[in-house]
Amino acid sequence: MRNYFLKTMKHILLFFTLFLVCSCGLTSIPSEYTFIKNGFEKVELDKLGNGKVLIYNGADILHKVDNTSRLNIWIDDKPLGQLRASEYIIIDLKKGNYNFKVLHLDIVNIRSIDKIEIDDRTKVIKIKPTITSNKLTITNELPTNFDKFTYTEKK
Repeated sequence: MRNYFLKTMKHILLFFTLFLVCSCGLTSIPSEYTFIKNGFEKVELDKLGNGKVLIYNGADILHKVDNTSRLNIWIDDKPLGQLRASEYIIIDLKKGNYNFKVLHLDIVNIRSIDKIEIDDRTKVIKIKPTITSNKLTITNELPTNFDKFTYTEKK
């Protein structure tokens, strides 16, 4: 009887583990922005700024493992699209204040809204999911392992 109970508990635990890992896939949203790729075959900080802003997903290993690293992003209620872990995009934003709404799925929808001021010196924005929210930071520097990042295509 004890072996039957242990086998049953083992199967239930395995089922819930698989359910949690597989349930964190976020469907992508179509972008209404024009992505800039021409002239950026090799991304350098000198080419960014004056409205050309690189946005990347800086998710860490914990979010990559359970598939919660996908971020859907809206800028002033206009969909930018989805960034997966270690992906980046380059877009043209004029000077001004913007509301970045970021969503990732970690069993429940986790949303955050950040107000960001874009000026001539804004070059790089890092967005990453956290356990309870999303963190958006203007870093103006490329991540240390940027050679492993890929440019996301419009979905």
